[in-house]
Amino acid sequence: MGQQSERLREQLAPDGTVLLTVECQEGVVGPDSALPELGAAARESGALRNVARLVAAAHEAEVQVLHAVAERRPDGRGANRNARLFRAASRLPVQQHSGSPAVRIAAPIEVAEQDLVVRRLHGLSPIAGTDVDALLRNLGCRTLVVTGVSANVAVPNAVFDAVNLGYTVVVPGDAIAGVPADYTPAMIRNTLALVATVTSTDEVLDCWKASRPVSRA
Repeated sequence: MGQQSERLREQLAPDGTVLLTVECQEGVVGPDSALPELGAAARESGALRNVARLVAAAHEAEVQVLHAVAERRPDGRGANRNARLFRAASRLPVQQHSGSPAVRIAAPIEVAEQDLVVRRLHGLSPIAGTDVDALLRNLGCRTLVVTGVSANVAVPNAVFDAVNLGYTVVVPGDAIAGVPADYTPAMIRNTLALVATVTSTDEVLDCWKASRPVSRA
C-alpha cells in the first residue's frame, strides 16, 4: 500500500469517521426535484448512486452516517430572505416543506435506524447553526466525509465549516454534484483540494473494506 493510500486509510478509520450526506433529498435530487438541472446532474453523473454506495458501505463498516436536510416551514418562519438564492427558492413549484415527500432522503440511498438526520430551516450550511458539530464531537468524529449537493453552495460550505471547526475532511469527488457539469471538477481541483483530501468513492470503499474485521470460522 502506498504512503498516500495508507494515510487515507488512517484518516478513514471507522471509529473516528462520520459520513455526511448533504441535501440528498427527493425535492433536490429526486425525479421531481425543485431544481431539475441539479437533480439530473446528481443522477446522471452517478454522484447519487455513489452516495448510496458509500452509505451502504458505512453501515457495513460501522461508520456513523449523518444526513443533512434543508427544509422550510410552509409559512416560511425563520427562513432566510437575505440572498437571491433564498428568494428564488421560495417561488419554486416544489417546496422543501417540513414533513413533505420533498424532504425524504432520496432513493437509492437507504437510511438505517442508526443514522442521524439533521434538518435545518435557515442558512446555506449543513453545519453552521445546526446540531451537526455537537453531534460530531459527541460521536468522537475526527474525519468527516462530505458527499451530496450542491458543489455550488452547500458542499463547499460544509467543507469550509468542518475545516474551521478542526475536523479533517475527505471529499469523494465522484459523490458530489453541481451545475453546470464542468463546474464541479473545477471547483474540486481549485478550491476543495486546498483544504480537504480529495479521493474517489472506490478508494473510500476499499479503505472501509480493509478495516472490517476478518470473520473466523
